[in-house]
Amino acid sequence: MNHTVALADVTKTMTGILLIQLGTPDAPYTGPVRRYLREFLSDRRIIEVPPAIWWWILNLFILPFRPSSSAAKYRRVWNDETGGPLKHYSILQSNALKGAFGDVPVFYGMQYGNPSVESVVRQMTERGIDKIIVMPMYPQYSATTTASATDHLFKALIRMRNVPAIRIVPPYYDHPAYITALETIVREELAKLDWEPEHFIFTFHGIPQKYSKRGDVYATHVVRTTRKLVERLGLKRSQWTQTYQSRFGPQAWLKPYTDDVLTKLAKKGLKRAFAIMPGFTADCLETIDEIGHESLENFEESGGEKLHACRCLNDHPAWIEAMKQILADEGHGWLPPRTPSIPALAASEAAVEV
Repeated sequence: MNHTVALADVTKTMTGILLIQLGTPDAPYTGPVRRYLREFLSDRRIIEVPPAIWWWILNLFILPFRPSSSAAKYRRVWNDETGGPLKHYSILQSNALKGAFGDVPVFYGMQYGNPSVESVVRQMTERGIDKIIVMPMYPQYSATTTASATDHLFKALIRMRNVPAIRIVPPYYDHPAYITALETIVREELAKLDWEPEHFIFTFHGIPQKYSKRGDVYATHVVRTTRKLVERLGLKRSQWTQTYQSRFGPQAWLKPYTDDVLTKLAKKGLKRAFAIMPGFTADCLETIDEIGHESLENFEESGGEKLHACRCLNDHPAWIEAMKQILADEGHGWLPPRTPSIPALAASEAAVEV
């Protein structure tokens, strides 16, 4: 009798959802930021430099100096109650998905910082989850982001005896639900302004040019996302520019650079610009501070007057609905069917008609 019960328990299956996001320091101070940067900049997917050389660069020229300046930036975006924005929105996103597929539990894990992907995967398997649908929170594929996310996942699995079955959501850079969510948020943000933008900047996180030359498809995905969103917004070619931000180090990165474009536009007499950041599924240091603070200052110093940083997808209902659709596409057979809300269905049908 006991033997029969044991066999029944073993054959019972349970599915879970895991969202993987980049990560954030535990606190906006030099020590935690140094630990975060050490982990982040030690990832071979991020820095493709021979380890023996990079160790000296990282430990002698970067970690002794950069953490203090980065910590000051984090303090500008930190909230005493909710912490860093990236973790805050990751929590809201995972909470908003709970119940979307019945009793399927939803977790989030960070590639760098806490909670780590490894600790979350272990927590999931300890709860009896043996099927995991993984959603990297990067719409456009890059080895520096999506592949790094799966590296962290597989490093966790390689240490486990009972490895769960895994499905990984593919890049969703042109998924209709993702584009609809972007369009919805942009239109809402535009409606709030008491001024008309003269130019739209579609700014994405950059990667070194040599990564693209080695075969990274990121730039192709970026262009396709931009084209889809431009079509939805009905913008003329003269009204927008697609750019790249967040350079690190002296090497050439994908161009044009966001700040260079904004400077040139301002010097030509353009006063009002609207920045859209489609590659970021949650607001973070690179969106709130880099674009909303630093790029704004540069734009104003060059003669511009207004630069609106459009909020990211965050926990907007349109994005939560899009996440449900994207997960449902990959979770066929693993996830129970769900019934989208009426507004969500209307938005989806409208997207098909366009």
